[in-house]
Amino acid sequence: MNNMPECPIELVFELIGNKWKVRILRDLLDGQKRFGELKKSTGASQKSLTTHLRELEEDEIVIRTAYPQIPPKVEYSLTDVGISLAPILDAMAGWGTDYKKYCELKEKLKR
Repeated sequence: MNNMPECPIELVFELIGNKWKVRILRDLLDGQKRFGELKKSTGASQKSLTTHLRELEEDEIVIRTAYPQIPPKVEYSLTDVGISLAPILDAMAGWGTDYKKYCELKEKLKR
């Protein structure tokens, strides 16, 4: 990545601040996946998934492993750098769960 922002939070958002990238990372935290599995679990279009996987690969967050066989087999997994994002994603999941509960409680109190 050439022109990195000075703010580290902005850098994180540049690297993973996209709904497809976050979904890809979430799913790869469970282990390696094939393209079709990621397409199904993330809901991304083929073009969008390909684009974001390539970007994550360029940023050394995801590794693509191609097996020389017919039919072709390609698997994606997280690099050590990608795995290091787990606490960030866990924190986001925790905050999201808490916020959902807050909204539900707020809605109950309105009734």
